Amino acid sequence: MECWSSKFCNQARPFLAVIFMQFGYAGMSIISKFALDRGMSQHVLVVYRHAIATAVIAPFALIFDRKVRPKLTWGIFFKVALLGLLEPTIDQNLYYTGMKYTSATFAAAMVNVVPAFAFLMAWALRLESVNLKKVHSQAKILGTIVTVGGAMLMTLIKGARVDLPWTEGVQAATTSAAAQDPVKGAIMLAIGCISWAGFVILQTITLKSYPAELSLTALICMMGTIEGSVLAIGMEWGNPSAWAIGLDTKLLAAAYSGVICSGMAYYIQGMVLKTKGPVFVTAFSPLSMVIVTILGSIFLSEILYMGRILGTIVIVLGLYIVLWGKSKDQQPGSGDDKVTDLPTANAAATASSVDDDEHFVSLEVSRA
Repeated sequence: MECWSSKFCNQARPFLAVIFMQFGYAGMSIISKFALDRGMSQHVLVVYRHAIATAVIAPFALIFDRKVRPKLTWGIFFKVALLGLLEPTIDQNLYYTGMKYTSATFAAAMVNVVPAFAFLMAWALRLESVNLKKVHSQAKILGTIVTVGGAMLMTLIKGARVDLPWTEGVQAATTSAAAQDPVKGAIMLAIGCISWAGFVILQTITLKSYPAELSLTALICMMGTIEGSVLAIGMEWGNPSAWAIGLDTKLLAAAYSGVICSGMAYYIQGMVLKTKGPVFVTAFSPLSMVIVTILGSIFLSEILYMGRILGTIVIVLGLYIVLWGKSKDQQPGSGDDKVTDLPTANAAATASSVDDDEHFVSLEVSRA
């Protein structure tokens, strides 16, 4: 009985971890949107977020990773610097700016295009196997097209208002109504998603040569703080009041997103990536969107529209088509005798070489 319980806990742990991540991301979207609508600079928020995350994670990394932390070579340092640029700096600045131009619900829905962009990027970098004669490869291409089409539908078509039971008769929040620009916001969010997709791929590769999750998390947050500070100083030059923060929603947004989303989420994502791979991690992203939709309508008075709902449904449909195709890559007989594939947990066991100074993984996959 004890053995069965232990086995069940081990199997359930990755699921609980990614579900926790999605709830954390949902809370971040709501709290951050609330702070941004009240005048907080998105660039300053990114800096404070990662400064707090670094301060929280670094002590744990120093203690728990002291026996497993590899040597920090120049190759690994370059990867860490690039990771800090891709997600903490580029993606999050664009994500928060895009959220300012749209809504928390819109931003959460757009995040679901990340797997499609990750597939395209991995394909372009020859990290992803594509055989147009195989159904699973066709599914990945079709899913990518459907996902992008859903994002365009959600952006360009508003449609009729759809009321939830608790939003009937409620007026939409007008705090930042004058700044609303769905097209501009969608473009920023899309570019941010491309950057995030690159981050997920590079993090998967980096963990193979630097398998110390806490230390890698602390280093990414530290580099994100440094690189984000350079950007924030440039964007807020001559506006010192943008850096002012007190015991208010600005501090809550920075602390919550720093500890939960930058600190704990990076660490949890790194652990799950090593055991389950990037497909498993991204498969749960629609959960955050559902949570944000409900909480956004309650706390932010965000109104749903039919065009946005249909676009979101199409995005999720495309997401799972991509994930289905990707899942078939891990099954025997799904590929050629020798292919280069996006790193996953199953494929990692057959990796033929991983070089600290290279940005790719060579994989051997045998036909059953």
